[in-house]
Amino acid sequence: RKKWIHCFEDVTAIIFFADSSAYNLTLFEDDRVNRLLEALTLFEEICNCKYFHATPLILFLNKSDLLKEKIKKVDIAEYFDDYDGGNDYDKATAWLKKKFTSLNKNPDKAIYIHATCATNTDNIKFTFNAVEELILYETLANNCLV
Repeated sequence: RKKWIHCFEDVTAIIFFADSSAYNLTLFEDDRVNRLLEALTLFEEICNCKYFHATPLILFLNKSDLLKEKIKKVDIAEYFDDYDGGNDYDKATAWLKKKFTSLNKNPDKAIYIHATCATNTDNIKFTFNAVEELILYETLANNCLV
């Protein structure tokens, strides 16, 4: 990553996808590594990269439909000691948002988080419209047009 990351330093925003239901799964390529932990690690690297110091981040906590069902059967606390929300979807989503935002070391960096279900077209349409507005605003602001 270090060889090419500087090529992206002038981007308007970064879109990061994380599987919100992957808290009990491991990577295909390394079954010793938890998928959510890997997503958190990568998010932290990107979020705090010097090339993206002022670049807003848009985080999609995807597969919210799977999280909603899985949390009823598999407690996040079995995999993450700091989770105490039980099988409550809203508490799980709030915990995930806090987990990701707590990794940001720049208090001025904007992080926008959306819980999404890629198969729900209304949800995706609404979310992408919000992201489109954000990117348009950031572009105008960066060019001193607002």
